[in-house]
Amino acid sequence: MLIKVYGAAVQGIDATLITIEVNSSRGCMFYLVGLPDSAVKESHQRIISALQVNGYRFPTSNIVVNMAPADIRKEGSAYDLPLAIGIMAANEQICAERLDKFLIMGELSLDGSLQPIKGALPIAIKARELGFEGMILPKQNAREGAVVNNLAVYGVENICEVIDFFNGKRELEPTIVNTREEFYARQNKFDLDFADVKGQENVKRALEVAAAGGHNVLLIGSPGSGKSMLAKRLPSILPPLSLGESLETTKIHSVAGNLGKDGGLISQRPFRSPHHTISNVAMTGGGSFPQPGEISLAHNGVLFLDELPEFSRNVLEVLRQPLEDRKISISRVKFNVEYPASFMLVASMNPCPCGYYNHPTKACVCSPGQVQKYLNKISGPLLDRIDLQIEVTPVPFEKMSEIKPGESSAVIRERVIRARQIQEKRYAEVPGIYCNAQMTSQLLSLYARPDEDGLALLKGAMTRLNLSARAYDRILKVSRTIADLEGSERIQAAHLAEAIGYRNLDREDWAG
Repeated sequence: MLIKVYGAAVQGIDATLITIEVNSSRGCMFYLVGLPDSAVKESHQRIISALQVNGYRFPTSNIVVNMAPADIRKEGSAYDLPLAIGIMAANEQICAERLDKFLIMGELSLDGSLQPIKGALPIAIKARELGFEGMILPKQNAREGAVVNNLAVYGVENICEVIDFFNGKRELEPTIVNTREEFYARQNKFDLDFADVKGQENVKRALEVAAAGGHNVLLIGSPGSGKSMLAKRLPSILPPLSLGESLETTKIHSVAGNLGKDGGLISQRPFRSPHHTISNVAMTGGGSFPQPGEISLAHNGVLFLDELPEFSRNVLEVLRQPLEDRKISISRVKFNVEYPASFMLVASMNPCPCGYYNHPTKACVCSPGQVQKYLNKISGPLLDRIDLQIEVTPVPFEKMSEIKPGESSAVIRERVIRARQIQEKRYAEVPGIYCNAQMTSQLLSLYARPDEDGLALLKGAMTRLNLSARAYDRILKVSRTIADLEGSERIQAAHLAEAIGYRNLDREDWAG
C-alpha cells in the first residue's frame, strides 16, 4: 500500500515541502532513500523502540520510504514522527484518510515521547501557504507554530496521541495564541534604563542620534567609563519592532532553535553580545548544517562587540560586506543559503593596551607606537563603516553622587520614534530603505544636500582630517538624522558640525 505523509525542510529561513512516500509490500527489508543524512537514517531504530514501548508492532513487510524531492538533503531528527506515521499507515495500522490535510514534524524519543524541533515557525508559514488544514508538532513548539494565523496547530507529547487522532479515538485541542495582544503587551518592558546612567550626556546624545538613524557606533574610552553599560541600554531607546520585522526576526531565531517552549513572536529588538573568541562561521553563519550566525541573530537589533581589538582580524573583516549589503550569503559546495543581517553595530574598545590614553587623571604607560599599533587592529575600511566614533570619559564624582535620575529611556525613545517616522515617510516609495543609515548615494544627493555654509564647513573638515569618500557619506547621513531629530527639512551647518564631531578617531591628536 502506498501512502504519502507531508513534512518540511528548512533552507535558510524558509521551508520547503517534503513528501514522504511509503510503500509496503511483501518481504522483510527496509529502504530509506531521498538523500537523508545520518540522523534521518537513524530514525529507523528510534521508530522501532517508540512503537514497541507503546504496544504497537513495527511492520515486518518490505518497506520503501522515499523523501521527495530527492535532490534536497534531509537533515536532523525532526522527520521521525512523519516517517513513523507513514510506515504505520502503509501497513493499515493507521487510517490514512486525513493524512494529506496535515503537515507533521517531530523527533521521537525511545519511549515515544516527542522532542522539540528547530524551525517550527517557517514550517508553519509554509503549511498555511500550501493550504494544509493543520500542523502536528511537539508540544514544546506549539506556541511557536500557533503564531501563524488561519492554521490549526496541534501540540502533542507522545506518538500515541497522533495515532489515536488519525484513528478517530482522540480529539486534539489546537493551540491558540493571541499574537497581536502578546506582541504589544511585551514591547515596552525593559530591565535597563538610561535613567540609571549618571552623567555622560554627550554619549547619550550620540546614542540617541544612532538609534534615530540606525547608525553604527564605536565607543572608545578607559576601563570603567561606562561603555558597556551605555551600550546595553541602547535597545530601550530603539523604535519598537513592527509585526513584519518581528516575524522575520522570530523566523531566524526559530531556525536557530532559540525560542524555547514559551516561544511566540519576538517583541523586543535583539541584543547580541558574542565573546571575542568567536569564529568566522559562528559570526556569519553556515557550517556543516547551515545555521544563522550572530549577525543574523542580531537582525533588526543590535550586535555589540565588546573590546573590539581583541576580536580576530578575520572575524572583523567578514563584517564589512554584511554592513553594506545587510544580508549574508553562505556559499559552499553542497549548498547556498542567504540570511538577512540588517543590524546596528555597536562596539567598544580601550584607547590603548593599558587603557588610559587620554585619561584625565591616570597616566598612560604606552608608547605612541603601541597606541597606534593597538588602534591599527581595527582596519580603516571597517572604521569607515562606523558612522559615530565617540570618546567616553570617566564620570566625575560630582555626577556619580547625584541623586536626581537622568533622562529616562521612554522620553528619549519618543524623540527617536518621531525621527524614524519622518524617515519612513521620506523613503515610503523606496524598497528596502527604512532609515537614514541605509541611504544610497542617489538618496544622499536628494535628501542630504547641505547649504553653502555647510559645504564650506564640510570641505574644511575633509581636508584637515583627510577623510575618505565613505566617511563623507557617513557624515551626511548622520547630519540628516540630527536634522530629523530637530524636525528640520534642510541640513544646516550646526547639524554638520555635530556629525563631524562624532568622528573622534579621525582627529590628528589621536595616537599622536
